[in-house]
Amino acid sequence: MQEVSRVHSIPVKTGRRDEPSKLDPNYIVGFVDGEGCFCVSISKSKTAKRRIEVRPEFEIELRADDLPILERIQHTLGCGRIYHLNYERYGWSPHVKYKVSSNKELKDKIVPFFEEHPLQAVKAKNFKIFAKVVIMVSKKQHLDYGGFEKILKLRDKMRQTNKKAKKLGTARIRENRSSSGVRI
Repeated sequence: MQEVSRVHSIPVKTGRRDEPSKLDPNYIVGFVDGEGCFCVSISKSKTAKRRIEVRPEFEIELRADDLPILERIQHTLGCGRIYHLNYERYGWSPHVKYKVSSNKELKDKIVPFFEEHPLQAVKAKNFKIFAKVVIMVSKKQHLDYGGFEKILKLRDKMRQTNKKAKKLGTARIRENRSSSGVRI
């Protein structure tokens, strides 16, 4: 039986002819400190060699009426995709998500951007761990047992940082989760 996603997402196609203007990198850093999510999804896979897929992802999810700011962030960072999310069944307003899941884009664009323009909040700790995972995946270290185990420990470290932030009452940092809803 095939699982049906609880949230339906559709890539956004804008009808714009002119590109959105770029943002100041410091604005993006502050925005990501508050609204961004660095996560490492680990899910079951029928096609992966080890039947497990490791997928680092960078995301920002907002209400649909904030689409223009996500387009400007996407244009400034030069990578990623934007998706419409339908939460109607929960009675929520529509949302949009900017997502970078290509390991090449993460390694070549996202990690260097946030190394050059460091995050200032608790999320900076998660980013440092996230960057290690991105490098490990780009070196294919997730394919051997030792590398995979190290990634699991790094992901657990990210989760611990999230739990501490929640106890302190700081801004919400989303838990690591796979897009398919399968947790390992």
